[in-house]
Amino acid sequence: MKKSFLIILLLSLSMMGQNNPQKSNSNLETITLGGGCYWCIEAIFENLVGVKKVVSGFSGGKTVNPSYEEVCSGKTGHAEVVQITFDNTITSVEEILKVFFTVHDPTTLNRQGADVGTQYRSVIFYRNETQRKTAQEIINDLNKAKAYNNPVVTIVAAFKNFYEAEDYHQDYYEYNQNKPYCRLVIQPKLEKFEKVFKNRLKKK
Repeated sequence: MKKSFLIILLLSLSMMGQNNPQKSNSNLETITLGGGCYWCIEAIFENLVGVKKVVSGFSGGKTVNPSYEEVCSGKTGHAEVVQITFDNTITSVEEILKVFFTVHDPTTLNRQGADVGTQYRSVIFYRNETQRKTAQEIINDLNKAKAYNNPVVTIVAAFKNFYEAEDYHQDYYEYNQNKPYCRLVIQPKLEKFEKVFKNRLKKK
């Protein structure tokens, strides 16, 4: 991503989350995102201020309640995704998606690094018109600005289903930080997120 775009991104984020009205359940919103292996995306969004819950699972296919092995076969039509519930008075769909486009490569079709297959496609499953419009506008802006060397291929589609992955996939990075995949793949993405969005991290 070009440096100029990151500067604009950071400036826009600095104005967010300043108003903090009384909270209620009506402020909670959910969006479902696929950006390669869900272990990576889950670890990142669990650290973004305003995010209340992140669940790894599968979405976009036809198989009911698939197993991880079935999804890995590429025959279910599902993508590996994270379902993100957030407080829209603290963060926003725009910020969620800017993080999303910063921490994965949205220009590689059905692939993230060494992870290859339709289950690793870049996809946004929206739940309302605001989410759809925001996603499409950000994609259009990224392509217009030539933020990447190639066009964004992220799919924007209406949410239809979500199946939670097995328990051992939840909070995977938190419990497996010393495993090679976590150190070599997830940690660099997490470090990039923490650097770019350093003012939007949850306090530990």
